[in-house]
Amino acid sequence: MAQRSISLRLALVLVVLVGVALPASALAATVHVRVEGKSMTIFAPTEVTVSAANAQDALEQASLAGEFYYHVTQTSFGPYVDQVGRYGGTADSGWVFKVDNASPPVGADKVVLKDGDTVLWYYATFGATGGPPTLVVKPAPKGCYVATAYDDNGKPAPVSGLVFHVGSKRTIAGNTGTAVCPGPHPGVLLRATATGAVRSNAVK
Repeated sequence: MAQRSISLRLALVLVVLVGVALPASALAATVHVRVEGKSMTIFAPTEVTVSAANAQDALEQASLAGEFYYHVTQTSFGPYVDQVGRYGGTADSGWVFKVDNASPPVGADKVVLKDGDTVLWYYATFGATGGPPTLVVKPAPKGCYVATAYDDNGKPAPVSGLVFHVGSKRTIAGNTGTAVCPGPHPGVLLRATATGAVRSNAVK
C-alpha cells in the first residue's frame, strides 16, 4: 500500500511538471482576429480564425498569416505595439485592441483568451472621451443586417453618418440597432462605416 501511495505521488508530480513545461502555444485558444488600419483593413475583414494564447499573440499569428509588419517596444509597463503596417503612433493616436468589443484594462500580453473570443486590433485617434467607437455588423433574419457601435467599455454607443456598404459600389444609409435589408448580393461582402468610428467587420 505504501509503495502504491508513493507511485501515485510521483505520478502527480510528473503531471504537474509536464504542465509547467508545456509551451504557451499548448494553452492557446481558437479565436477570431481582424486588424483595421488608419485608412483601410490590414488583415481579415471577415475575421480569420487563429490559435493564440493572448491578444498580442493573436496579432503575431495574424501577422504571420497576412505577412504584414508590426513592431513592439519594450517599456517599464510591458510590451507596447507602437506600429502596425505603415503607420506608427503619434501624440494622440496609436494602436489599441479590443477583445469581444471591449478594451481590457491590461496589456495585450496579459489578456488570456478563451475559445470563441474575437480580437480586434485597430488604429485609434483619442479624444476627451477615449478612443473611437468600433462597429460590428451581424446578420439578422430574412437576409437583413444590424450594425452596433461599441465604446471602450464594450457598451453600445451612438454614432452619426452610419452607412452600409454592399460591395464597393452600393451604399445604404442606416442607424445602429436598426436592420437593413439589402436584398440578394451573392459573392459581395457587406460592412458598415460611421463618422469617427472604426469600420466594421465584413459579412456575406
